[in-house]
Amino acid sequence: QVQLVESGGGLVQEGGSLRLSCTATGTMFSINAMGWYRQAPGKQRELVATIGGGGRTKYADSVKGRFTISRDNAENTVYLQMNSLKPEDTAVYYCNVDVIVGPLGKYWGQGTQVTVSS
Repeated sequence: QVQLVESGGGLVQEGGSLRLSCTATGTMFSINAMGWYRQAPGKQRELVATIGGGGRTKYADSVKGRFTISRDNAENTVYLQMNSLKPEDTAVYYCNVDVIVGPLGKYWGQGTQVTVSS
C-alpha cells in the first residue's frame, strides 16, 4: 500500500498565497502522474492540476496563471503553489497519485481544507 500525507492548507485572505504538499510513502513503488483535485461544499470533485512523470503539466482553466504544480521525484512529493487566491478557491484539496510499479492503483490523500476569505 501507498499512503499519502498532505499539508499546507489553511485560512487566507483574498489575494494571498498558500503552498500545499503531498508526500507518498510505502515500500517499493514508483509513481507516474501526480495531481491535485478539489471539492467545494455541494459540488463534485474537480481536477485542479496534474503533472506527469516527465513533468508535463495540465491545469484547470480557473487556476491557470495563478497555481503552479511541481514535484520532487526523489521525495515522492507533489506541490501546489497557489497565488492570487479567490474565495471561489475555497474547497477541500486532495492529492492523487498513479502508482505504476508496486501496489498498482490510484491513491488519494486525506484532504486539506483551503479557505479564502473576502
